[in-house]
Amino acid sequence: MITTAETIYFAGGCLWGVQAFIKTLKGVVSTQAGRVNGTSNTLDGAYDGYAECVKTEFDPEIVTVTQLMEYFFEIIDPYSVNQQGNDVGEKYRTGVYSKTPRHLEDAENYIAGRADRDKIAVEVLPLINYVKSAEEHQDRLDRCPDDYCHIPQELLHKYSQSML
Repeated sequence: MITTAETIYFAGGCLWGVQAFIKTLKGVVSTQAGRVNGTSNTLDGAYDGYAECVKTEFDPEIVTVTQLMEYFFEIIDPYSVNQQGNDVGEKYRTGVYSKTPRHLEDAENYIAGRADRDKIAVEVLPLINYVKSAEEHQDRLDRCPDDYCHIPQELLHKYSQSML
């Protein structure tokens, strides 16, 4: 059992593809589809102000936040505001969230170190709240591989072969 697992949340458009990609990465212990940093206090499905995200538990002895950011930037358009692929709306915004200040510092430093940093529209914010998505959204592309995903198939499987 990994006792050093840490948690960070990635919002990169539709959570189905983000989860399918992130869970293949070396050092990722588990993932869960959900919603982050919303304004409603109810679980009635409205998800006011929430961003679709993937709760990511990882082993920092195997993969760093900086490395996770590098992977994350492979599957998002970091310049797009409230849109990834065909998915449009506030819930499809991009962001990185955590309760751990060091994670946020690492994410901010990653962005600050990029030549295109002034164009990047990825939020880096403290985690305010999180709501787990319904079971139908958990590992959705495993069960329904023909569902729409904004992430190209070759990227979804880019790192899965190294996990074998």
